[in-house]
Amino acid sequence: MASAAGISHQSVHSIWKNDLKPHLLRTFKISNNPKFEEKFWDIIGLYLKPPEKALILCCDEKSQCQALERTQPGLPLGVGEIRTKTHDYKRHGTITLFAALNYLEGKLITRTESKHTHVEWLRFLRQIDRETPKELTIHVIADNYATHKHPKVKAWLAKHKRFHMHFTPTSSSWLNMVERFFADLTNGCIRDGSFQSVRELIDAIEEFLAVRAEAPTPYKWKANGQDILRKITRARESLAAVIAG
Repeated sequence: MASAAGISHQSVHSIWKNDLKPHLLRTFKISNNPKFEEKFWDIIGLYLKPPEKALILCCDEKSQCQALERTQPGLPLGVGEIRTKTHDYKRHGTITLFAALNYLEGKLITRTESKHTHVEWLRFLRQIDRETPKELTIHVIADNYATHKHPKVKAWLAKHKRFHMHFTPTSSSWLNMVERFFADLTNGCIRDGSFQSVRELIDAIEEFLAVRAEAPTPYKWKANGQDILRKITRARESLAAVIAG
């Protein structure tokens, strides 16, 4: 690198140390949805100014939750010792967790299923209908997964007028606050666990949910919408420049 750039190796070291981090990588994807801003402000509007007599439910399914059993017990954390786990494991199957996060209160409606087709999504919508006060309007924030827009789902929604769907723009799952909960679930329950069966995984998830239910934690939207749009605009311009060569 020093020879190619015509500078000393000390200069290369200094630049890499202070300015460049080639060992780090951050993934991204910019939404190409033509109605991005319309959907963006629709969802942020629900967060910042929720309608009266309504529930804002951030909904999604966490699919492919794997019941992985580590081949050996991990070594515990100790003074001068890093907690360990084996790199290999046995697979015992997967489940899907459906979750509806009450944005204002942090409470959850959940169910586990073996699949995540429109059939299971409909069961979840019916559960939401049963477990929420009938006098309240339900605003559901969800992504564009095909099962959420299946004809049978649309037919059910047409008969249940208190349900209003708000779809995030494509490649914008970060707008759905339930993703924050899924990250906490992964970090606090699933990722470091060792499960000998799907049932054991479900039990661990239910225990995690029970503890959380004792002290629900709302996730509040704090970011400035205009600042986000400016960042996205800059990212689009940079991407366009790279594509243009």
